[in-house]
Amino acid sequence: MISMLAASTKTGSGTTAVLFPAVLAILLGAVLIYGVGFASPMAIHNAAHDARHAFAFPCH
Repeated sequence: MISMLAASTKTGSGTTAVLFPAVLAILLGAVLIYGVGFASPMAIHNAAHDARHAFAFPCH
């Protein structure tokens, strides 16, 4: 009985431990999508261009 009670209390905190990072990832993704959606095309190009150079990927 005690082990079942301990397991049930772990499940409650386990759900929170999984739910918080998932919600945080969804919010970060939404900020990135809307940020790119409202950014000017030149700003997006420059960011992608700098990222290609940072990873030593030839782009021109």
